[in-house]
Amino acid sequence: MYKVFIVEDDDGIANAITKRLREWEFDVCRAENYRDILSEFTVYSPHIVLLDISLPFFNGFYWCGEIRAKSKCPIMFISSAADNMNIVTAMTVGADDFIAKPFDLDVLVAKIQALLRRSYDFAKNLGKIEHKGAVLNTGDATLTFNGEKIDLTKNEYRILETLFENKGKVVSRETMMNKLWETDCYVDENTLSVNIMRLRKKLERSGLSDFIVTKVGRGYIIEND
Repeated sequence: MYKVFIVEDDDGIANAITKRLREWEFDVCRAENYRDILSEFTVYSPHIVLLDISLPFFNGFYWCGEIRAKSKCPIMFISSAADNMNIVTAMTVGADDFIAKPFDLDVLVAKIQALLRRSYDFAKNLGKIEHKGAVLNTGDATLTFNGEKIDLTKNEYRILETLFENKGKVVSRETMMNKLWETDCYVDENTLSVNIMRLRKKLERSGLSDFIVTKVGRGYIIEND
């Protein structure tokens, strides 16, 4: 049974989410101490976190960063502050997804299921994919280059997995978004751009400059030559 940690101070919204998730047989825990979300997260050890932006004491961006510093647990923001700046900020501090309030509870459940599937199913398929000296370890979702192991977020792993599987071929932005977010119909394109930018910086720091090439108007590619 997957465990969902809800960090939402609006009782009406939190109760509605809790009720629907329990109908789908999720184990659900609501945050109680908004001064110390991290301790509650650690004790509960959830599979996924639903996190609002506007919270007492510290906002959701702060807690997202705190959680991400110690865990790869997938984090989905749930917020009415769904302008591009907040979505980009959420992804930058480590979130995996964002859904805008008000949302349909069935859509929320579908997005949670998709995120859980992306985050945990990869561990069932052990193996390695190599390209230009870089080895994508499908067992632990890391990249190895020049003896250095590079930790990847779930989205970064999915991006590289898709590009490795199609090396030498251009992968369109639409294909990439479908691969990353599957049934999620309302993902802003900026979300993909932020993930690509963040991944490129991580690769460059490890000596893999220009590993992911942009083909303007077409998509992305890791080239054979």
